[in-house]
Amino acid sequence: MKKNTKSLNLREKDPYLSREKQRYEHPLPSREWVIQLLEEKGVPQKIENLARELSITEDEYEFFERRLKAMARDGQVLINRRGAVCAADKLALVKCRVEAHKDGFGFAVPLEPTGEGDFVLYERQMRGVMHGDIVTVRPAGVDRRGRREGTVLDIVERAQKQVVGRFYMERGVAILEAEDKRLTQSIALEPDSVAAFRPESGQVVVAEIETYPEHHRPAVAKIIEVLGDYADSGMEIEIAVRKHHLPHQFSDACAKAAAKIPDHVRKSDIKGRVDLRDLPLMTIDGETARDFDDAVYAEKIGRNYRLVVAIADVSHYVRPNDAIDTDAIERSTSVYFPRRVIPMLPENLSNGICSLNPDVERLCMVCDMVVTYAGNIKEYKFYPAVMRSHARLTYTQVWNWISDGIDHPHKKEIDTLYALFKILQKKRFQRGAVEFESAETQMIFNDNGKIEKIVPVVRNDAHKLIEECMLAANVCAAEFLLKHKHPVLFRNHLGPTPEKLKTLREQLGLLGLQLGGGDSPTPKDYAALAEQFKGRPDAELLQVMLLRSMQQAVYEPGNDGHFGLAYEAYAHFTSPIRRYPDLTVHRAIKAVLQGETYQPNKTWQALGVHTSFCERRADDASRDVESWLKTYYMRDKVGEVFGGKISGMTSFGIFVTLDDIHIDGLVHISDLGEDYFNFRPEIMAIEGERSGIRFSMGDRVTVKVARADLDTSKIDLTLISGGEAGKKRRKAQAAAQPKSKAGSKAEAAQGKSAKKRSKKLSAKEVEAHLNAAAAKSERKQKAEKAKASAKAEKKASGKRKAKAEAAPGLPLSAGKPKPISQLLNRPAGKSGVTVKVKAAGENAPKRKGRSKAKS
Repeated sequence: MKKNTKSLNLREKDPYLSREKQRYEHPLPSREWVIQLLEEKGVPQKIENLARELSITEDEYEFFERRLKAMARDGQVLINRRGAVCAADKLALVKCRVEAHKDGFGFAVPLEPTGEGDFVLYERQMRGVMHGDIVTVRPAGVDRRGRREGTVLDIVERAQKQVVGRFYMERGVAILEAEDKRLTQSIALEPDSVAAFRPESGQVVVAEIETYPEHHRPAVAKIIEVLGDYADSGMEIEIAVRKHHLPHQFSDACAKAAAKIPDHVRKSDIKGRVDLRDLPLMTIDGETARDFDDAVYAEKIGRNYRLVVAIADVSHYVRPNDAIDTDAIERSTSVYFPRRVIPMLPENLSNGICSLNPDVERLCMVCDMVVTYAGNIKEYKFYPAVMRSHARLTYTQVWNWISDGIDHPHKKEIDTLYALFKILQKKRFQRGAVEFESAETQMIFNDNGKIEKIVPVVRNDAHKLIEECMLAANVCAAEFLLKHKHPVLFRNHLGPTPEKLKTLREQLGLLGLQLGGGDSPTPKDYAALAEQFKGRPDAELLQVMLLRSMQQAVYEPGNDGHFGLAYEAYAHFTSPIRRYPDLTVHRAIKAVLQGETYQPNKTWQALGVHTSFCERRADDASRDVESWLKTYYMRDKVGEVFGGKISGMTSFGIFVTLDDIHIDGLVHISDLGEDYFNFRPEIMAIEGERSGIRFSMGDRVTVKVARADLDTSKIDLTLISGGEAGKKRRKAQAAAQPKSKAGSKAEAAQGKSAKKRSKKLSAKEVEAHLNAAAAKSERKQKAEKAKASAKAEKKASGKRKAKAEAAPGLPLSAGKPKPISQLLNRPAGKSGVTVKVKAAGENAPKRKGRSKAKS
């Protein structure tokens, strides 16, 4: 490009030129000025023309092009296939992340939610994109189901750079089948990389994508690593880490920065902090915990209580935008697998200087509260402090002390904490917080890294004690930042949408339950309903139904409250070692205390979207590993028989949770019995057409393990026994039984009546019963009228017969009655009305339908 000698008037008119001069030695036109010029032009501009208009020199051209591409990545402009630059606002473009489905379609989820919902992407539109890609979408109306449609205009950033999967050869072509089933298209592998690594068929490999899919052409990748065989020890975690793109290696810059952090608290670190080293703070965690975020202490002050919650001061060591912070924000959360943790922070911080280990000095941020005897937080304050943990206790240990009432060195502190917990728990119930008791399990591993057994984990009051203390501190953090109007990421949890609420009410009605609150149910309404079904065999299913009706909890800069916990404002303050939003809350609180403002390197909105996504990604990865390990555990249980409970159902079968081990398996609908079974969602059951046998949620069944498939992490079961006899079967059985005595009939009727009374009916069922009773009463009245009419007719007939016998000229034989033809005095064979006479005791055939006999 030739050097432009044109006047710099247009470039000098940039209203942000002075700001750009402060940032750069040779400033380029600002992003805002470029966008304004594009909007004024009204049509897309070629990069060359735009450079000419802004007097970009030949030396500056490459940097100017980089700036435009960065603006395209951020969704401010779009560079189309012809190389023209368009203003994003002119095109009404929305920057989205693609979330693919294993069936081929997908959704484009806006990075900055507008409340209008996601865009649906059909299979044809998904051919050129892959799961996780950042794209620009132009809205394109609404489909027949009311979903927003969109057109993908450009792929801003590719998410899939490396893919983990199984290696296969198909007709001489090397193929990679991705472990992530959302990557529905096979990936072709470069022959050279296959020859270099020589993987065996079915082995797990990692490949780097070189060419992305386009229309009907598949992606092409080269092998960079062979992980080994699918069933190797620890392979499930290696796959999950790569499948979900979890950052699992710290950068060199992060490692160097972490190495410089001291392993002890220095005197200079203590300056300006409150000294709590003599306060008997203690940590209470699980037996296997290695990083200790929080320590607690309580004391009684008159009728009230003082509660001190000390949280590790990670923000003192991890400063905004440094190398450790860069890696931490990329991870956003620690990921917990059985036998392995991928931490958010380097180990010398998470398990060392930032962990509140016993009998060593540590820096902390403190929430110091006064809680009234009624459970209200009367006052609170935040301050930085230095502390020394006086004990590292476990939940089991503390609960044994409390339940047994035995003497121990920390009895005074523990008893005070437990008394305060009782008050806070009572306040929780009054507030209407929704509390579900879910069955949790722990995997016990052998020396080979495989599951030896699965044991239930009992959640006792020691767990709940710490939880209530953490909730109190989190609420104070949210209120503190709201009060001082400092932006922060709140933990928002909204209630049900109108659509989800309608579905929930329909499902509850089928089960004889009702949710109060009308169109706007409150947490108290949910809590009251949860109390109603406590102890029912389908309680776990009902809990899942209630949870699914609510929206997913997310991190957002605007406060919308927490529906499940029944809080008007809630933020995460208590786990900065393993959650990045907590770290930002610490920084914001410190900024307020120092009269400053904290601003992360991303916008608060973008940071909320990123941290929420990373949280879901970590949960998905942990779930994948647990499912694979459980499937592997069940491989040597094939052929064994288990009792279980129906925990879910679909159009293709029932899901059964096996007793004790809490593992789910599927009984296919074709294996339910010798009948055609149909899924009836309106009654939440599967029912046989001929037999009427019904399978309902929560029913007990006996099953046999038929198959444990590691490739899909699915367990297939076959039914041994189970299912209730439906109405058809009960009627057939009743007809087949001989008539019993009156006494037994009365007992059966009484038992049936009692059973009906004990059953809780829905409004629809009550109405149906009332209608049936009214119809029965009407039929009874008609039958009585018909009986009275027949009796009257019989009486009249008797009188006519007596009169006929007394009349002369019509003698009747004493033995046999005369033929009717003689009585009618009509010769046989004559034309006229023929009367068909029914022999005594002969039953007339039943008439079909309800129409009356023609006369």
